Amino acid sequence: MKKGLHEQLRQLREERNITLETLALKTRIGTGKLEAYESGVEQPSVQTILRLSNALEVPASNLLDGIKEA
Repeated sequence: MKKGLHEQLRQLREERNITLETLALKTRIGTGKLEAYESGVEQPSVQTILRLSNALEVPASNLLDGIKEA
């Protein structure tokens, strides 16, 4: 089963011990907007996904493709 973008985003951020506030500073995206992305309320644009992937130091495909759960 693949995880959605919002689940993948939260998991990657938590694995790296990055707070929403730190991610907001790195990406110049407000914490409220990041919370909306992580909860699945809003979908980020492609440009925003690229900013998030750069800040999390992962390929954008990791966010877009999701991961398979065992």
